[in-house]
Amino acid sequence: MASENRPQAVRSEWWRADTATLHARKQEIEILKRQLDAEQNAILAEINNRGVRGCSGHSTLAALIFEDFHVTDKEAGRRADRVLALHPAVVVGGEVVPPLAPLTAEAASEGAIGGGQIDAIIRTLARIPSTVPEEDMRSGEKILVDLARHAGPRQIARAGRRLLDKLDPDGKEPRNEDPKDVRPELRFVKHRDGTLGLKATLDLETYARLKSDLDPMAKPHKAIDGVRDSRTQDERYGDAFTDYVRLKTTSRNLPGQAGEATHILITMSYEDLINDLGEAHLDLVGPISATDARILACDARVRPGVLGTTGEPLDIGRSKRTVSLAQKYALTIRDGGCAFPGCDMPVPRCTAHHIVFWRHHGETKIDNLVLLCTKHHRLIHHSEWKVAIAQDGLPEFTPPTYLDPTETPRRNTMHLRT
Repeated sequence: MASENRPQAVRSEWWRADTATLHARKQEIEILKRQLDAEQNAILAEINNRGVRGCSGHSTLAALIFEDFHVTDKEAGRRADRVLALHPAVVVGGEVVPPLAPLTAEAASEGAIGGGQIDAIIRTLARIPSTVPEEDMRSGEKILVDLARHAGPRQIARAGRRLLDKLDPDGKEPRNEDPKDVRPELRFVKHRDGTLGLKATLDLETYARLKSDLDPMAKPHKAIDGVRDSRTQDERYGDAFTDYVRLKTTSRNLPGQAGEATHILITMSYEDLINDLGEAHLDLVGPISATDARILACDARVRPGVLGTTGEPLDIGRSKRTVSLAQKYALTIRDGGCAFPGCDMPVPRCTAHHIVFWRHHGETKIDNLVLLCTKHHRLIHHSEWKVAIAQDGLPEFTPPTYLDPTETPRRNTMHLRT
């Protein structure tokens, strides 16, 4: 009975806390979990050095983790790799082999970085040739560890690739095989059951470009409440291709209606606009929240219509709110994609956000605009994250105090061109 009441007791404890306390405590707990993981890894390293078979009867460290902790084969392998990379090993004869990633181990013991970040670092370090001097190896590791203190695995992996390009510019020896010349072909197909399709033969470059564009869009959705993405791989690529075509056909670089891109109309009352409340009406869709209307209206394609108290139109479109084509090009060059730290979303899937909101008299000029993907666009509108243009003209983001008490500004390094 006591165990049944425990969840309710936990809820009754935390519902009294203010939001700042909740955020601060969840960060503290994450650090504690990481510190415990580091301590457990040190214990596993000692067991491994004494001999896993003699200590537990298992043949490998991964087998011990798999059996004792009831995790998947994949998870057991990852955890064993971390232990072996972060701690010295004792080989036959008693010789001690230094760890692959000692600086990473120090940061892990502090609770500053977690499993996914560690994996990204050790994958990079494992690929550095043995001919690279130890000093250069440690300098490269320090770069990755410093980045990992405020970045995720994807951003670390991107930095790791740049590091490898620097330390091993030649890379792997290329094949001598010449690709076959292919004549691209595309056919539109109508099947007997009425469905439509495409059949294509592509040259290597076109195939690579298309697949590179579709791959990130075709990833499985993250599990929600334990429910995973049920779509097959073919279905995911089908959905991705549908979005891809929609993005391309709504581009301002392609012909539209009457010489301009197709517009839709958002209508909302002047009072709702000023008070940040109420609903708007999206043409061809219906009612949407005022917040969604403002997010949509940050970029072109949407023409706002503001109504007075009696419903008369006060303002149908304000061209200065719309980002011009020249401004979009300038943002593309400056931001390279979503400017939020750690995000690699490309330019076509981003919109221009007014840093000082338009309704707060923010101007449509480059130093008041930043490219954001849909997810981070909503985050900026709904959270305590702040964005500003630094003195060097680049956007930087200040995290909430619960994430970083020092409120140190962060930048996106995912779109850097090397």
